[in-house]
Amino acid sequence: MKKKKLHLQPKLLLGLVLMVVVLMAALTPTIAELYRNHMEQQYSKTAFDMATVAAGLIDGDQITRFRTEYFAKIDGLSGEELDNAVEEYREALKSDEYYQTVKSELKLVMDTVGLEYFYVVVPEDYQFYIWDTGEEDSPDICPFGYEEIYFTEEADKIMHSAFSADAEKTIVITNSEEYGYLASAYVPILGSDGQPVALSSVDISLDEVNREIYTFVATLVAISFGVLLISSILYHFYTRRVLIKPIRTLHDDAEKLVSDQMNNLDTFANRVHTGDELEELGGAFEFMTHELSDYIRNLAAVTAEKERIGAELNVASQIQADMLPRIFPAFPERSEFDIYASMAPAKEVGGDFYDFFLVDDDHLALVMADVSGKGIPAALFMVIAKTLIKNHAQLGESPAEILNNVNRQLCEGNEAELFVTVWLAVIEISTGRGLAANAGHEHPVIRRADGSYELIVYRHSPAVATMDGIRFREHPFELYPGDSLFVYTDGVPEATDANNSMFGNDRMLAALNRDPDASPDKLLHTVRGEIDAFVGDAPQFDDITMMGFKYIGPSEKDENKLTLDAKVENLDLVLGFVDGALEKLGCSSRTKMQIDVAVEELFVNIAHYAYAPGTGSASIQFEARKDPKRALITFIDSGVPYDPLAKPDPDVTLSAEERQIGGLGIFMVKKSMDDVLYEYRDGHNVLTIIKNLE
Repeated sequence: MKKKKLHLQPKLLLGLVLMVVVLMAALTPTIAELYRNHMEQQYSKTAFDMATVAAGLIDGDQITRFRTEYFAKIDGLSGEELDNAVEEYREALKSDEYYQTVKSELKLVMDTVGLEYFYVVVPEDYQFYIWDTGEEDSPDICPFGYEEIYFTEEADKIMHSAFSADAEKTIVITNSEEYGYLASAYVPILGSDGQPVALSSVDISLDEVNREIYTFVATLVAISFGVLLISSILYHFYTRRVLIKPIRTLHDDAEKLVSDQMNNLDTFANRVHTGDELEELGGAFEFMTHELSDYIRNLAAVTAEKERIGAELNVASQIQADMLPRIFPAFPERSEFDIYASMAPAKEVGGDFYDFFLVDDDHLALVMADVSGKGIPAALFMVIAKTLIKNHAQLGESPAEILNNVNRQLCEGNEAELFVTVWLAVIEISTGRGLAANAGHEHPVIRRADGSYELIVYRHSPAVATMDGIRFREHPFELYPGDSLFVYTDGVPEATDANNSMFGNDRMLAALNRDPDASPDKLLHTVRGEIDAFVGDAPQFDDITMMGFKYIGPSEKDENKLTLDAKVENLDLVLGFVDGALEKLGCSSRTKMQIDVAVEELFVNIAHYAYAPGTGSASIQFEARKDPKRALITFIDSGVPYDPLAKPDPDVTLSAEERQIGGLGIFMVKKSMDDVLYEYRDGHNVLTIIKNLE
C-alpha cells in the first residue's frame, strides 16, 4: 500500500503566516494613525508656542503705526503711482530699526526651529502681511501688501475667529497640493488698548511626519517578517514534536491495521504519550479498536446465524409454496372449469393461502384464507389451518361443518391468539350449484356470462379461531356456463402507494373488467399489473393472494371425455370412444390396434384392482396434438393409489415358469406406446399414454 504524504504541518505554518499577515494588516494602519495623531499634536503645540512667543514679543502699537503710515502713503493713489508708493514704503521700512529687528528675529526663529512660514497678518477683507519670512518676490506676498488675497471660506472663518482678544487656542491641520501638509497656529497680537491688531501666524511642515510614518511602516514590516521567519522555524519544530509526530504515529498504526486487514485489533496499544488531548485520542482509538474487534466477532456470529436463518426461511418459503397448488392447468383432464391462483408473500413466508381440490369426481372445493399476523407464526398457523380444512372437506362435510370443526381444533391451545379469515366453497361440477361460507373474509367477486365483475356483499361469520363454539353460516349459489369467480385476500384492495393511498375495491373491479372474458391466469396477471403500477416503489406490507375460477359446464367438451363405472363389461364402450376419436384423426389400423391393446390392459386393471372389493368410476380423456401429430389418452380414477410405472419391468428372457407373475401387461403398454406418464394428484390416479400417429 502506497504511503500517503501528510499535509497538516504546511497547513499549520500557512495558518501562522496568515494570522501574522492579518494582524499586521490590522495593526499597522492603526499604529500609523496613532503615531500621525501624536506627531500632529506635537507639531501643532510647537507652532502654537512659537506663535504665542512672537505675539508676546511684537508691539501691537508699532503694527498700528505701520498700518497708519501705509494707508496714508497710498491714500488716493492708483495704478503706477500706487505701485511706486508701495515700493517707496518698502524701501523706507528697510531703514526702520524696529521693523527690521522683528523681521530678523522671526527669520532666526523660523530657521532655528524649522518652520515653513512665520508671518504677521492683519485679517480683513483683504489680508495685509506685516512680516513674512517667505520670499519677498512672491506675487501673492508683500511686506505690507496691498493686493487682495482671498482664502477659502473655511480658512477665512478660522482666521477671523482667531482675531479676537478672547479667542480660543486656534490650531489647524491642512494638507493641500498648493501648500502641502501643514500645522498652522494663530495667536492675536494685542495693542496697548487690549484689542487685537494682527495675528502671529506659524506654519510647520508635517512632511517629515509622512516620511517618519513610511519609515516606521517599512521597519515594522521588516521586523514582522523577521519575527515571522524565526517564529515559523520554531513553530515548525514545536508542532512537529507535540502534534505532527503523535498524529503520524496514530496514522501509521491505523494504516498498519488496515494493511493487516484488521487482524491485530486485539493487540493494538496506544503509543502516543503526550499527556494531552492527543494521548486521550490515542486511548480512545485503542478502545475503539478493541470494541471494533468485539463487534467484528459478534457480527461474524450474527451474520452466520442470519445466513442460517435465511437459509431456513428460504426452505420454509419453498415448503410453503410447495404446499399450495402451483401446476397449471391444475386439472388437465377436466374440461368443465378453468382455475388459476397466485400468492406473493410480503415476507419470506406469509399467512395467506389458497387451495382447490376435488372432493370427489363431481365436487370441487375452493379455499381462500388469510391468517392474522405475518412471518413464521402465521405460516405455521396457515399450514395447520390448510391441512385441517382439506381433511374435513374430503370427508364430505359441508362448508359450515368444515369451519365448525376446524374452529374447534384451532382454538385448542391457541395461546398466540391467531385467527384466520376463510372463504370456502364446494361446487358441484355437473350442475354448477354450490355452498359457500365466509368467515370474516373479503367479499367474493362474480361475473355472469357476458356481464361485468361485481362484488357479492353479504353478512359474514366471525373469523375462524376467534372463539370456540362459533356457528358458521353457509349460503347456496349457482354458477352457469360462462360464469366466473374471483376471490382474494385483503392484500389486494389494501395495497398502498407512497402517499398511503389504497388500491381499493373500485380499482380492483376496474382491473377485472378491463378484459372480463380473459382466462383466469390472464385475469390475475392483469390485476397484479394494475396493483404494481399503482403501488410503484412503495414497499409491500401484506401478502397478495388471488384465485380466478371460470365455470365452463359439463356439456362443452363431452366428446373428448368419457366417464363411466369401472367395470369390465364397459370395455367395449371405452374402446368405441377411443376408436371413434382415432378414426377422426385418420389413424392407421396397425397403430389403432396397438392403442386398443394398451387401452384394454389399463381399463381392465382399473376395473379389477382400483376399487376392490368395491366399485367406482373411471374417466377416459382423449386429446389430439400437432407437431408432431400424436394422441394423448388419460385414465383417471379415485381408487387405491398405485403407480404401475414404479414396478420394475419383467425379465422377458426368462421362461414363463421362471418369471414372476404380473407386470407383463404394463410392460407391453410401455413398449408399444411412445411415452407413459403417471401421477397421483388430488386423490386421483392419473395415467396418460402418448402415441405418435405419424
